[in-house]
Amino acid sequence: MNALIDELRAGLSALGRDSRLRRRRTLDAPCGPMARIDGRKLISFCSNDYLGLANDPALIEALSDGARRFGVGSGASHLVSGHIEAHEALERRLAAFSGFDRVLLMTAGYMANLGIVPALVGRGDAVFADRLNHASLIDAVLLSRADNLRYPHADLGELERLLAASRAKRKLILTDAVFSMDGDIAPLPGLLELAERFDAWLVVDDAHGFGVLGEKGRGSLAHFDLPRDERIVYMGTLGKAAGASGAFVAASDTVIEWLLQSARTYIFTTGSSPAIACALLASLDLIEFGDERRAHLRRLAKQLGDGLAKMRWKLIPSPTAIQPIIIGDNHEALRVASMLYEKGLWVPAIRPPTVPRGSARLRVSLSAAHTEAHIAALIDALREPA
Repeated sequence: MNALIDELRAGLSALGRDSRLRRRRTLDAPCGPMARIDGRKLISFCSNDYLGLANDPALIEALSDGARRFGVGSGASHLVSGHIEAHEALERRLAAFSGFDRVLLMTAGYMANLGIVPALVGRGDAVFADRLNHASLIDAVLLSRADNLRYPHADLGELERLLAASRAKRKLILTDAVFSMDGDIAPLPGLLELAERFDAWLVVDDAHGFGVLGEKGRGSLAHFDLPRDERIVYMGTLGKAAGASGAFVAASDTVIEWLLQSARTYIFTTGSSPAIACALLASLDLIEFGDERRAHLRRLAKQLGDGLAKMRWKLIPSPTAIQPIIIGDNHEALRVASMLYEKGLWVPAIRPPTVPRGSARLRVSLSAAHTEAHIAALIDALREPA
């Protein structure tokens, strides 16, 4: 075992030399704009709680009522005995909200993606994936054993060329809707046009768009006013803007029935807590009628962009709550994040392999629970000599 342990220690040392070791902090406060760590209060720009719902009283009350009615755990997989009335109500509500025929609840976005792709394609098929896709999408392709053809980020021309050259039996275009480290939106209208022309599935991971983009927060498809085409398989997460946990897959009735029968990450895992489903029903009401929260988010993003317009580091233009500041060097990104932390501002430094080498950054994540004063404090700290 000594040799095996030594190998791990050497790997950890290498990560440390390259400033790629991750550090986990323990919070002594609910998710929100103000974090408390070791008794110290900080303004947090870390969470994906984009609408500020994770600690909302309406969700807390619904969760408590749901626990009293249905208990805490589901006790089994959905297909055995773990599909409870609250789950069914949430699936129906999500289907109506997203505009699709039907929805399948999943325990997490990662699990959803690992279930979708291998259920739709396999050996002899081809997946055409954006190079900046989330790790869950990358792993889903590997699990499917389909040919993995990656196209440069958002490059419709290269994607078209790859699709035209493919002789695969089945084709699947795979993309994030909002890219989690850049905050930009995939060219979904162009992707759908190519999917139709080359008879391909279009699988869209809208983890960071659901609740934030589109009319009433219905997500990235609604942002572009796209039809709910039968070839679209839409995945939305429920632990970000929705403020709780879990995920859902929305598609045609036939696709959802196929996933229910064949997606291994649905069949072979325990159903999520019915109390969480109750909280999410309350969350959907707040999302649907949350236009002011979304407008506030846009105002905060503009305030940040205006305030950092002449900063020495580049703020990537983003129409979403994700506002990345490119630093470049890993060591420098950690230094700047540490400087901000000492000033009471918690902004995560994102380094490879999460982002491409040489593009280490601060990932500023905005929430509707932030105030203009919070943003002003971050701007002032970043504009001071470091």
